[in-house]
Amino acid sequence: MSHRSGQYAEYPQHHSHDRGRAVQQRRSPVGHPAPAPATSQSDYTLVHAGRQVRIGPVVFWIVVGTVSLLGLWSAATATYFAFRDDVLTRLIARQAEMQYAYEDRIAELRAKVDRATSRQLLDQEQFDQKLDQILKRQTALEGRAPALGSIPDVPGAIRPPARGPAIEPSAAPATPKPSPISDTVIFTAPPDREARLESRSPVLANVQPNQATKLAGVDNVLTRLTRSLDQVEARQLAMLSSAEETLESKLRRMRGVITDLGLDMGQLEAAAPKGAMGGPFVPVKLGAESGPFERQLYRINITRAQVEKMNRTLSLVPYRKPVIGEVEFTSGFGVRSDPFLGRPAMHTGLDFRAATGDPVRVTANGKVVNAGWSGGYGRMVEVDHGNGLSTRYGHLSEINVKIGQQVKIGDIIGEVGSTGRSTGPHLHYETRIDGEAVDPQKFLRAGVRLSAG
Repeated sequence: MSHRSGQYAEYPQHHSHDRGRAVQQRRSPVGHPAPAPATSQSDYTLVHAGRQVRIGPVVFWIVVGTVSLLGLWSAATATYFAFRDDVLTRLIARQAEMQYAYEDRIAELRAKVDRATSRQLLDQEQFDQKLDQILKRQTALEGRAPALGSIPDVPGAIRPPARGPAIEPSAAPATPKPSPISDTVIFTAPPDREARLESRSPVLANVQPNQATKLAGVDNVLTRLTRSLDQVEARQLAMLSSAEETLESKLRRMRGVITDLGLDMGQLEAAAPKGAMGGPFVPVKLGAESGPFERQLYRINITRAQVEKMNRTLSLVPYRKPVIGEVEFTSGFGVRSDPFLGRPAMHTGLDFRAATGDPVRVTANGKVVNAGWSGGYGRMVEVDHGNGLSTRYGHLSEINVKIGQQVKIGDIIGEVGSTGRSTGPHLHYETRIDGEAVDPQKFLRAGVRLSAG
């Protein structure tokens, strides 16, 4: 390719209409060359195999641009293929790195989920254990109801408030009183009362776990339940302590009364009536797992058994009143002015003011040894209580027992009258030890002392 401006081409261009002319020109003399045709100065001529091809500048630059682009593309392609392995390696490494990071993240999340699940399972297990302990403890506290119910209602004992409707006195079952003579002197154990535990407030059925959890959490709920059960157990122990103290105080008073009266405890216990009972001897043992409640309940049962035994013993001691109501003496024990002769005389008993026909009741268990007319006593009943103790009831208008009859505390043996050596209706009452008259007030004061607790 060449670019020639204002000159002839090295070889003439042949055209069909110039064929003859060209021959003539070649035949021209050497000294006179033929003139070449005129061409454009901006054209580009390509020579190939003896031929010339003219192209314009636009086409030329298009061709140059295309060849340049193809060259660049070839260079880029060659470079790509030359470095393709490194690029692919980096891409694969990047992708693998991202995949590993993703897998690590998944593994971390799974580990967190596993830890959370394990923590939840552990918390659930701990919660179940605590709840199981609370349920067992509550069951144990409620299982103490029969034991608490077997404790008699003694003065000073802690009594839970009644939760049911009040029972009318007329609707309450009638229970026999050991001493109907004196409403304030009762020594045999009353019927067992129904125990009322105040542990019903923390019962799990009444707890709303969802609401409690929202307010303070499960731990707070369990803590409140435990605290409530602690309070219930403390009240139960306080009740046992009060009952134990009361029974021990009562036992001390009973023993003190017998000592003050000068009676032989051994003889009284031997003479005390014993009901039909029996069975193999099984000693009482406390297990190693016994707590304060069981140990204290054991002591209470021992003390209560002693009190019951003492009650049977004191059932032979005439410390009760022979008449019901307010006591008014018209004449005391000792030296007095004889109501008929006006001279000093020994009065061997107490005269109780009463109306004719009022019931006279025996003051202790015993056997009737005399029932009839007896000199200045008029109609008189004498009861032997054993161990040298006896009582006499004189000036009766009626006698309701016979000689040899067994009588119990509170049995009506006759009616007040004015028979014998008497100035008016009253009851002459005597207490004797080994046949010797003693002041009945000594026994009555012992009864008041016993009833005070």
